[in-house]
Amino acid sequence: MLKFLGRGSAFTDEHNSAYFVENDELILIDCPMSAFQRLNDKNLALYDHIYVLVTHTHGDHVGGIGMLIDLLQFSVNTPITVVAPSKEVEADLFYLLSRVEGCNSTWFELICVDDLEKEWLVCSIPTSHTEELQGKCFGYCLKVEGNKVIYTGDTNTIVPFEKYLESGAYLYTEISAYKTTVHLYCSDMVQKITEYVSSGIHVYLMHMDDEKRIAQVMKDTGAEFAPIDQSTSTLEDSGRMLKGIFEISDSLYKDMCMNNSSDHNLLFSYLTELGKTIVDADRASFWKWDKRKGQIWTMSATGVDRIVIPDNSGLVGKALRTKKPVITNDPYSDPDFNKEIDIKTGYRTKSVLVLPVADINGNFIGALQLINKNDGSGFDDESDPKKLSLAALVCGIALESETFLEESHHDRLTGLKNRMGFYYDFGGKFKDYLIPGSGKTMSLFISDIDKFKRVNDTYGHNAGDDVLRFTADLLEASCGEKDSVYRWGGEEFVMVMRDSDIEGAVKKAEEIRIKLMDSEIEADGNTIRCTMSFGCNSFDPARTIEDNVSAADEKLYTAKETGRNKVCC
Repeated sequence: MLKFLGRGSAFTDEHNSAYFVENDELILIDCPMSAFQRLNDKNLALYDHIYVLVTHTHGDHVGGIGMLIDLLQFSVNTPITVVAPSKEVEADLFYLLSRVEGCNSTWFELICVDDLEKEWLVCSIPTSHTEELQGKCFGYCLKVEGNKVIYTGDTNTIVPFEKYLESGAYLYTEISAYKTTVHLYCSDMVQKITEYVSSGIHVYLMHMDDEKRIAQVMKDTGAEFAPIDQSTSTLEDSGRMLKGIFEISDSLYKDMCMNNSSDHNLLFSYLTELGKTIVDADRASFWKWDKRKGQIWTMSATGVDRIVIPDNSGLVGKALRTKKPVITNDPYSDPDFNKEIDIKTGYRTKSVLVLPVADINGNFIGALQLINKNDGSGFDDESDPKKLSLAALVCGIALESETFLEESHHDRLTGLKNRMGFYYDFGGKFKDYLIPGSGKTMSLFISDIDKFKRVNDTYGHNAGDDVLRFTADLLEASCGEKDSVYRWGGEEFVMVMRDSDIEGAVKKAEEIRIKLMDSEIEADGNTIRCTMSFGCNSFDPARTIEDNVSAADEKLYTAKETGRNKVCC
């Protein structure tokens, strides 16, 4: 899609300027002096023609056009056409270029957008910006790589562009950290941009005056910063990349160490962003390999929701199977590439790099995936994996740590979370229910397989293990979206039900009791029938977790003492 030579406002070092390439033609959207300096480092002779689409005549948008015309005339000999969005702006540009800049009119072509016939041009879009340029400010609707692109330019309203927006379209819109009458204020745009993204529109932010402030305000909207072109290898570019790496590393340290964060997903999010920054990719994702379920799924991903796929499919699956990096700069011709996500989202994948990551014993457990180099060059087989090696190593160590933590929270026999996992969840997904007066309702039950010792004594411990696994599976299958079940110990199980009152807990327990009672369990060559007793309790946030479990346990004791195979509350 569009790449940017600079995405800043008039008050930043690099002013806003976008470009794309089609049929060996370079199409620029505005050309300030900072963009010309970047263009001067490129080999402009590679292009058959250069077009400059002008949004308005402020110097931070057109200040480099005269120098670009001079360069092409005296050095490169590539023809250039300056495209005005209206006849009035065309007249202003002619005066600016021929009289102020001193460019001979034979060195360039100046036309109005209405006279340009190109497949990539749909139309110019009039908008409002400053009072001095009333009626002379425009955005554009373009067709780039088969996708609809809406580019606002500088504007103080998004309304003129909304009729062009549809699912799958790309919106490049200006945004400001400061509330003025001439730009779109970030806080005012949060709801709008969130709605755009949720409706399937890709939103990129440009013409920004304070990126740090805007990143904070926009962090949950789904919008991304317009991608900066990194194809010119300058010291300034290297410094910018190092600065990005240092900022991510600093944020990672502060959030994971100084703020006592226990959110491991945040860790993977930072590491994914680090890999994306190191190789200047448009998107990145970190995948975990769940060998038990035969799945790979995203721990963290930019630009998409969580994805779960079979481990024998996709380029990530290929990297894990072959145990080596996978690189393709023509994914649509690769039989292992899954096109369905692109078809669904409208995103076009051009290049992919997958680096498998291993634990300390060399067993592969996940993968780091990067998509689309921002400079359009594709991934390099040697240099890019080397750049990512440290990030991949840290990802492997972090994932191994996460896996150890997860395994410590699970019972090996049944696969259910254990008592440690139970208390861990009270520090996480249940913590809001521990606040007295929050208005949140939660209930739980503790259950016990009746006369389980007799199963072991009669049929053996292998049969007993089969009964425990069967019961655990039945309990897990009975869990709703907000229910969680745990093996409390031995033949005892606990289920916690968020947003459920005591009546809901009793109903759930009764359903499970009947299902187990009516089940024939195949256990080590024997057919066994079992029953279960339940003690239910409504969770009281004014009491400790232990007191709430004890209250349910008392009811379980009552159920056992009064005949078993019943639910007491």
